[in-house]
Amino acid sequence: MFYKYTDIKNIVAEIIESRKEEGGVKSLYFVGCGGSLGALYPAKTFMQNECADIKCGWINSNEFVHAVPKDFGRNSIICVACHKGNTPETIAAAKLGKEMGAAVILLTWLEESEIIEFGDYVILYSFDASPDHLAGDIDYAGEKVLCALSVAVELLNQTAGYEHYDKFLDGLDRISVIIRKARKMVQARAEKFAQEYKDDDLIYTMGSGASWGSAYMESICIFMEMQWLNSACIHTGEYFHGPFEVTDANRPFMIQISEGSTRALDERCLSFLKKYAGRIEVVDAKELGLSTIDASVVDYFNHSLFNNVYPIYNHALAEARKHPLTTRRYMWRVEY
Repeated sequence: MFYKYTDIKNIVAEIIESRKEEGGVKSLYFVGCGGSLGALYPAKTFMQNECADIKCGWINSNEFVHAVPKDFGRNSIICVACHKGNTPETIAAAKLGKEMGAAVILLTWLEESEIIEFGDYVILYSFDASPDHLAGDIDYAGEKVLCALSVAVELLNQTAGYEHYDKFLDGLDRISVIIRKARKMVQARAEKFAQEYKDDDLIYTMGSGASWGSAYMESICIFMEMQWLNSACIHTGEYFHGPFEVTDANRPFMIQISEGSTRALDERCLSFLKKYAGRIEVVDAKELGLSTIDASVVDYFNHSLFNNVYPIYNHALAEARKHPLTTRRYMWRVEY
């Protein structure tokens, strides 16, 4: 049976009830590879920031299988993300979860795939399958990022209570409109960005907090995987502890300015970049309208905004470089 993001509340309630006589749910692990792992980062950060009683981990699928956490088992939930359900390492992680008695929640896009048989609950998330993900007409509250986040929010709320639960639900109601407006806002600047950076062979990304995963995904999945550019994702809190030594007038930086608790970290970096760097692309969540979501929960919505604004930039850059986003040298082409 397949579920939608609107079923997550009942799914979590069922899991909690099924473990009630065995000590309850004691750990929640978010597991995936590449972009799917990055998409789980806001949920991990939420648990880290808001939940005192349930252990949480955010782990690459292959590492999870080869270095299984000692506490993992019947009292665990494993939330696995796998877009097409065919990533061998993630299939192995889901299978292991099933074998060890954990509750396995699968987040995927395709109904028919190898991984489905290993899920206790298979949630089909929203995904813009149009060319280059430019249609923008999906329900963004049902995307992979917010599905995983909803699992975390529901688990906390149903076990210990979450004081900002209603504000979070209000954020889910607002996010689609915010994203659609933001995507239109960046269209012209994305075209300018593409012309400015089309001949570069390196672009750094920067971010912090719950949205760090979106900067990470842009670096490894777009610039490196889909455009064959050198890149690294620099945490803005770490920038002044080594990475800032590469800063000069010619090196390109793409920096996210989040709304919420870690905005000060991002703004500090931006101030330095404006002084010593000459090529900076700024993606500011406040400017793009995210501050209409309540301050108590806004941290956890930055990733969704950035992750859905980036495709406008990515399409423009791919067009300018004449390097389609579907181009691969090794992925799916050779044995690895």
